[in-house]
Amino acid sequence: MPPWLLSLELAQESGFLQQEFGFVVLLSIAAVVAILVRRFVRLPYTVALVLVGLILSIFPNFLGLNVSSDLILDLLVPPLIFEATLQIRWSALRRDLVPILLLAVLGVIISTLIVGQIITLVLPEISLLAAVAFGALISATDPVAVVAFFRSLGVSKRLAVLVEGESLFNDGVAIVIFTLVLSLASAGSTASFSLGNAVFQFLLVSLGGFGIGAVMGLTVSQAVLRHVDDNLIETATTVALAFGAFVVAEELQLSGILAVVAAGLFVGNIGFQNTSPTTRLTLINFWEFLAFVTNSIIFLIIGLQIEVEQFRVFLLPILVAVFAVLLSRAVVVYAITGISSRLAPRNLIPVSYRHVMFWGGLRGAISLALALSISDRNFGAQVGQELQVMTFGVVLFTLVGQGTTIAPLLRRLQLSKRPSQRTSQQRQQALLYAKRMGKQELERLQGEGILSPEIWRAISDVYGVEIEFHEQQLQDLMLAHPELEMEMVLQAREDALRAERTAISDALRRGLIAEEVHNELIRETDNRRAALDEIIASQRTRPGVVTAAPQDESDGMAEAEA
Repeated sequence: MPPWLLSLELAQESGFLQQEFGFVVLLSIAAVVAILVRRFVRLPYTVALVLVGLILSIFPNFLGLNVSSDLILDLLVPPLIFEATLQIRWSALRRDLVPILLLAVLGVIISTLIVGQIITLVLPEISLLAAVAFGALISATDPVAVVAFFRSLGVSKRLAVLVEGESLFNDGVAIVIFTLVLSLASAGSTASFSLGNAVFQFLLVSLGGFGIGAVMGLTVSQAVLRHVDDNLIETATTVALAFGAFVVAEELQLSGILAVVAAGLFVGNIGFQNTSPTTRLTLINFWEFLAFVTNSIIFLIIGLQIEVEQFRVFLLPILVAVFAVLLSRAVVVYAITGISSRLAPRNLIPVSYRHVMFWGGLRGAISLALALSISDRNFGAQVGQELQVMTFGVVLFTLVGQGTTIAPLLRRLQLSKRPSQRTSQQRQQALLYAKRMGKQELERLQGEGILSPEIWRAISDVYGVEIEFHEQQLQDLMLAHPELEMEMVLQAREDALRAERTAISDALRRGLIAEEVHNELIRETDNRRAALDEIIASQRTRPGVVTAAPQDESDGMAEAEA
């Protein structure tokens, strides 16, 4: 082999290893941040990642990562959007589909025009096309940021669907508008612009992308998830679907993001009904893990890409951009939700919801990726850099400023407050558990001869009275609120089934049962778990029944309607 060819291969291998090492370091940092946030710091996980990324950005070329628009949009965003849409039920989405689509389509258009107009008025060095391009890339709320935040907050299911649904649809719309504006900028003139042609292209790209994803999602749901009972094959197929829908749509010059949204909706609402409970659990666990990994990398990258030193140079443009984004968001949210509520009074969107929808309009990875895609030939090097720094400033403000204050806002509006009877129930259960553990410890100390019988009897009698008191308190609470007892029964049954599944897997590892027997017993256990999930879901949707917030912090979304 010629020496120059050997040197080229070594350089390529070294570059790949450097990128791989960089991602390993990022994942390690994300894991450490997650541990610290969970145990010590009362801060949203995603905000903590951004702040850590900002700190690391002080070191020039940290890890040597090559972060590009393609890396974010093509590799990291599709799995996050697919996982988010898997969790959205069509029945919940259908209720508020009209306001969601109005916000996602009309809202983005209005916001783009408002932001563009303000930018051109205050910052004359930025041309109209450049201002509109910035308005498009910054107007869409980012599903990566929004879903991550709202899953960590206890909000009603309807409010979560409103905010998440809008963010999943409007980013595809924003990308289409941004692409159209860039094509005009590349042409060098707006003389060839035609409103009719622009509307046609917009509808073609948006609806075409959604249609591609719908066809592919329905095909996978009916052909694979229904007829192939193998959790590994079915999981691999959904991964191929998430990236394949994006790639196919983009190759056809359609919206890849909307294709992924459609594919995820069809798998989550049709595919999950066709497959076995075991496969369903495998799919959910896998996509939750993949979403955590990609989410962590994206928010660290956001922090790494922001150069704080540039904020001083472009402070005025950043302040103007933040003002324009907040103003346009307020106009869009309050106007469209007000009109929607007047047209459909039975489906009224509460004013408190509108406040959260306004302040919860976070920007993140999508805006960052689109800003990075702006090249010198579009609007010139100086304006291109200014637009990127403005984008970074808005993203940082929404993630840190709005992200850290949205939880207090929810509490102030009483949208994340747990019912008082549930708080009382959990308090009595915790005290009862603690007193019983204390009494058991006394039994151990007395049995080992550390405590004399007289001391043991005196303290034990006090514990006995306290245990009896808390048992009575809990019993009175159950009589006053019967739904709490049903929830405790269902939760206990769910914990028991989880323990059974673990025991069956442990029996296989110990060699007590054959793999065939293991698979059969696991399927039976998962079938019972699926039936229990249906009962729990029916309990949560019964009118007048207050339901518990999910126990798993990764779910993070209260099912109770405010």
